[in-house]
Amino acid sequence: MDKIEQYIIKTRGFTGLNENNNNSICNYKYNINHSFNWGENIKTYIEKKNLVIVRFKNGRKGIYKNDEDIFLKTSDVVIVESTNGHDVGIVDLIDYTAYWQVLKNISNDQVQEFPKVYRKAKAVDYEKWYEALSREQPSFQRTKEIIEELGLDMKLVDVEFQGDGTKATFYYTANDRVDFRELIKILAQEFKIRIEMRQIGARQEASKIGGIGPCGMELCCIRWKKNFESVTTNAARYQELSLNPSKLAGQCGKLKCCLNYEIDSYIEARNNFPDTSIQLKTNQGTAYYQKSDVFKKILWYSFDPENSVNITPLTEERVKEIIEMNKKNILPDTLTQNKLEATDLISSKHKVHIEEENIKNRKEPKDVSQQKKYQHENRNQKKNSKNKRKFRKRNNKNKPTK
Repeated sequence: MDKIEQYIIKTRGFTGLNENNNNSICNYKYNINHSFNWGENIKTYIEKKNLVIVRFKNGRKGIYKNDEDIFLKTSDVVIVESTNGHDVGIVDLIDYTAYWQVLKNISNDQVQEFPKVYRKAKAVDYEKWYEALSREQPSFQRTKEIIEELGLDMKLVDVEFQGDGTKATFYYTANDRVDFRELIKILAQEFKIRIEMRQIGARQEASKIGGIGPCGMELCCIRWKKNFESVTTNAARYQELSLNPSKLAGQCGKLKCCLNYEIDSYIEARNNFPDTSIQLKTNQGTAYYQKSDVFKKILWYSFDPENSVNITPLTEERVKEIIEMNKKNILPDTLTQNKLEATDLISSKHKVHIEEENIKNRKEPKDVSQQKKYQHENRNQKKNSKNKRKFRKRNNKNKPTK
């Protein structure tokens, strides 16, 4: 019994019998499979407040109607209507929150088509459910062996038994169409149960298996993301990321879903950017676009079209100004307006303020005697700074501790 409970913790969220009342079933421990019910304490009247979202294995959820007005709360185990027979699931969201989740994807005309919630689960249902779940792992291992014996080009991902133990759904991935008619016959004879084969994509496979992302946290498709949107390489181009497949691909082998998280802000920030395909013509030569800092609105140009050598940072306004000058056949002397413009842009990236006087003082004199004097002064300044640091460390060590 303990192994089954640990198994349900990982796949559905922990469920168990209430110690005070063995006829009722409660859900007394939360984990990542649970959804946050932000509308639980909101008291408002909604006509379709009888909607309930029920959670099944590995985050699979369904929308059901509570026509009997059964008093339900989140984490209750309920018996729900299925295509053939009934299924057992855990209440995830109810009332106000469930209603707004339904409105995201489904119109009001489809509300009447949802299946029903029969009742809360009893001790007998609870025992049947445990018995069905105990067959999932052995069935998964045995099915993998059968697939290898038949030589089918498919990968079995997960097996989910229905709550009443009359049906099993086998999730698999495959590159091409698979003829699994012989496989279904063997599985039906061996497990004595109705078989359903369901093909899923690489992203859905990752959400069922799980894992840790390069950010060091659990995959988004495990923790919260259930609807998968298409991700293209344009998202990486807008953010000026290197088009390296090993860095852009997630554990599923597809482009990372997180590439879409900040793409809207990048597109909005680039709306006022000048056309980077336009070359900047100056008396020094023709400058070519190399890269940009989108949010600081700094563009980097180089006089070498192939290599980003000796690149010069320019503000968005300066680039537009040079483009307008080139349209009037006017060539500026340099890319920057003054000598300190490029220095200020580079220093702002590192949060360092460089004044004009400091820059002049840093220029070494051409005379040999003055150069030696300049180097000697620099050495003395470095020694003084080191002595000051050592003196501070000694004082800190000698301070009495409270």
